Amino acid sequence: MLMKSSTQSLTEQLSARISERIRNRLLAPGARLPSVRQCAQQNGVSPSTVVAAYDQLLAQGLVEARKNRGFFVRESGRAAHVADDEDAHPVDPGLESAAANWSTAHWFAARAAGRAGPGVSPVNATALIRGMFHKISDKPQPGMGVFPPDWLESTFMPAAVRKVTNSRALQDFSLQYGEPLGDAGLRRVLAKKLSTLNVHTVPENIITTVGATHALDIVSRTLLRPGDPVMVEEPGWAVEFARLAALGMHILPVPRRADGPDLDVMARYCEVHKPKLYVSVSVFHNPTGYCLTPGSAHRVLQLANQHNFRVVEDDTYSHIAPEHATRLTALDGLQRTIYVSGFAKILAPNWRIGFMAAPPALVEQLLDTKLLATLTTPALLEKALALCIEQGQLRRHAERIRTRLDAARARSVKLALGAGCTFAAEPVGLFGWVETGVDTDALSQRMLDEGYLLAPGALFHAERKPSTLMRINFATTQEAAFWKTFARVRDEQAR
Repeated sequence: MLMKSSTQSLTEQLSARISERIRNRLLAPGARLPSVRQCAQQNGVSPSTVVAAYDQLLAQGLVEARKNRGFFVRESGRAAHVADDEDAHPVDPGLESAAANWSTAHWFAARAAGRAGPGVSPVNATALIRGMFHKISDKPQPGMGVFPPDWLESTFMPAAVRKVTNSRALQDFSLQYGEPLGDAGLRRVLAKKLSTLNVHTVPENIITTVGATHALDIVSRTLLRPGDPVMVEEPGWAVEFARLAALGMHILPVPRRADGPDLDVMARYCEVHKPKLYVSVSVFHNPTGYCLTPGSAHRVLQLANQHNFRVVEDDTYSHIAPEHATRLTALDGLQRTIYVSGFAKILAPNWRIGFMAAPPALVEQLLDTKLLATLTTPALLEKALALCIEQGQLRRHAERIRTRLDAARARSVKLALGAGCTFAAEPVGLFGWVETGVDTDALSQRMLDEGYLLAPGALFHAERKPSTLMRINFATTQEAAFWKTFARVRDEQAR
């Protein structure tokens, strides 16, 4: 909260707060700041205080004023002069104060006349990632996509590392690059583990990676070129949208339903755009928790064969999902499909071990892309992980996590319903898809002031649009204190 008794003025406090968010990328480049009136209401200050704070941010070069549109976080590398943009007002570095005063006053008058648009949430894909590294507060974070660290604590992982490092082979594999495909022992264990999911392959068709996201990136860089059309599920994983967009792909959002993707939309995309790839989270879909049905899976594979596109299946949540769940790769036999998974969610986020299982014809191409990016992957951690899987420790650990998650989910659902929320999808898995009744873009910014990072619904769409939904992590929303704060802030916003 802004404090009048502070040694800093309210203007300086507000300017510093927004500046910190910009520097930590909780306000992303290009994001629109709240309107003067909204910012004043959110922070309990007068509009003139907000005007003065925005002036300071303009003078610091952190934001820019766009005529009749509002204030925006300056894009990275954007020149100080923005006169070439017909929607922008020029901010001359030599006349920062005068330009700032003029543009702020101009914007305030426009907002008062009702010509300016609403504010945009500071939370985007990279903000959620940065929230994992830069603590928002000591409170549990409902927007995070990971289990709390204390859930992942174990004794068997350090023991596995000690066993590997005590072996005579340590010096041999430390003083040379590892195997290009990844540690042979781990790949053998992974092939056996995949067979329990009815995904049958051999170690030679498995490639280890630096996490599952790295595996997805390898697939994209190998099979796609800038401008290629790619089908993605919507709502879907915000990081995947951002990653594909950064690579210059043409994103085709496919509505995700309870049984699977909207097959009519997929069929139209196939006829009109001829997509090269479809990215799917079949089991415990993020953010809805939906699981693919066999009928929908068969139709997706029929479309893939008919229209000659590949399918990459991200099975990140396999460790907490039923083994019998429908997977495209199991039905397809890794012909048109590529299977991707990892261990960051369930075991050791900082070990960064992921992998993919691919059709034999693609293995060499995918391996070339991996080698160009990272050469090989760390053999020491891969050997330790192989021990954890072989000795059954990972399986028992996952069972404990599932039991704990079931209890956490029950508590979180009860608290959410008590706070006046409903669920847009059946609560399963790690995430809940929650209907709040208010714009969660604006709500996320208000809750950030309370020390909570939310994941607003707009974040899970390829083209951001207003939403009253938010994704919660059942493991981090068990405390009544969060829901009490949430209900208060939501009701204030609704009024």
